[in-house]
Amino acid sequence: MRRLLAVLLLLATLAALGLSGAGASAIAIAGALGVTLILILSPRPPEPPAAPQPAPEPDNCRRVDMELIEAIGDPVLITGDGRVDAANAAARKLLGEHIVGEDIRVAIRHPAAAERLITRAEPSDSRPIELVGLGGRDSRWQMNVAALPDGRTLVHLVDRSEGHAAEKMRVDFVANASHELRTPLAAILGFIETLDDEKAGGDTATRKRFLRVMHDEARRMQRLVEDLMSLSRIEAEKFRAPHTAVDLGALVREVHAVIRDGGNDRSRDVAIDLDESLPFVSGDRAQLSQLLHNLVGNALKYGRPGTPVTVGTSAGPGSMIRLSVEDEGEGIAPEHLPRLTERFYRVDPGRSRAVGGTGLGLAIVKHIVERHRGRLDIQSAPDKGTIVTVLLPPAPIPLSSNGNASVTGG
Repeated sequence: MRRLLAVLLLLATLAALGLSGAGASAIAIAGALGVTLILILSPRPPEPPAAPQPAPEPDNCRRVDMELIEAIGDPVLITGDGRVDAANAAARKLLGEHIVGEDIRVAIRHPAAAERLITRAEPSDSRPIELVGLGGRDSRWQMNVAALPDGRTLVHLVDRSEGHAAEKMRVDFVANASHELRTPLAAILGFIETLDDEKAGGDTATRKRFLRVMHDEARRMQRLVEDLMSLSRIEAEKFRAPHTAVDLGALVREVHAVIRDGGNDRSRDVAIDLDESLPFVSGDRAQLSQLLHNLVGNALKYGRPGTPVTVGTSAGPGSMIRLSVEDEGEGIAPEHLPRLTERFYRVDPGRSRAVGGTGLGLAIVKHIVERHRGRLDIQSAPDKGTIVTVLLPPAPIPLSSNGNASVTGG
């Protein structure tokens, strides 16, 4: 129909041109117009269907999987048909380089994980699974599982060990602190009730003895509260490294003088051995003083009477400055050394309480060293004494206005 209309239009155009006496050029123009109309009105042939895209090769799928999961820092696996199809570097480090292609029950050796992954839970079941002991006896992992569109499973492992350890430490800390405070408090209350009795309280010698014990127990509670508050302050500042230049040699001499004049029966046993050529350390002077008092105090409490306690400074490895406190006491058995800096840990609880220890001294020392970005080392052996070594970073040397190095005293 459209072609017929185009022909009629062309004939009408030619007739009009003929009647008007148009020349050959006009006739040519009319012919071109007719052809153009025919082409425009003619139906277009249908376009051939697009060729189907080939399905991605398995190797390409695996490569895409690896690119995606390698960008995740936590261990991530992709499983299919009960086997591990892909695993990122974190997963291979945790479970082994050989896990790709293995049965998922062999790759993740945990009953709860195997049950969840083999039974193919519903996609709506997004409950995390707690895995205890995966990769280590005290480790705790949370396993999250998600179904992928192609029928495979994404397994995401999140390390919860640090959070669990912190929570356990908090619970133990509260329990230990409560116990340490309850013991002297019970003694004080007991003696108060005794003194309230007219017969017992009327005896002067008994009253003085009870009051002395109450005083000692109250001072013990006071020391414990002070140590707890000190530990809390140090922990609150642990992410702010101190930048003040401290003359460690001058600080050692100052602490030595305070201990010597403190009336301790063993204060005369303290000796110092200082390297005067050492640079200043970068630190908090008050906290370093507390560190020294704790270390020297421990050495005096647990060292043998009449044996020296030596406090020394020397050049350490690299640019570090070494501070050491050495005694010739009874020493410490190897099994106790890893736990000495735990809060309220005591090698001999009875003796520690008898000499007035709170069980927090070395915990405070450890946190001070950590805040100063230093290192703490304790070497000891039974009947050979103990050496506590602290490595501290040097203070940066400021430049004066003329560009020369300048250091001020501490």
